[in-house]
Amino acid sequence: MNTSGERRFLGKGWKFPLQVTPHGAIAASRHEQSIEEAIYLILSTAPGERVMLPAFGCGIHDQVFAPNNSATTALIVDQISRALVAFEPRIDVLLVDAETAVEQPNVLLIRVDYRIRSNNTLGNLVYPFYITEGT
Repeated sequence: MNTSGERRFLGKGWKFPLQVTPHGAIAASRHEQSIEEAIYLILSTAPGERVMLPAFGCGIHDQVFAPNNSATTALIVDQISRALVAFEPRIDVLLVDAETAVEQPNVLLIRVDYRIRSNNTLGNLVYPFYITEGT
């Protein structure tokens, strides 16, 4: 059972992507939703994009023009695992897996399974990553 202290650890922050409420305030996300949005933010940010946090992000964006093969997939899985361990301390990464979408050969579907440390809640998400193979 969750206590309010455990839920508070999950956090509260600006909603991602940034949104405004009907009353004109910045929309916020809380608890488990905050963690899921943080994972998307890590995967969507290339290292060097943030001036004040140049190491923040995931290096998968360097693979946009890489061939869609097992070596590229393994590299992407490794980069995601390392980025999540480094930048999301509220979770334990259980599995990162990637496979090519059946109907779109230039799309890798990246599955991330994780456990929230404070309450052992399991979560997962699928992140689409678009590869445009270089010729």
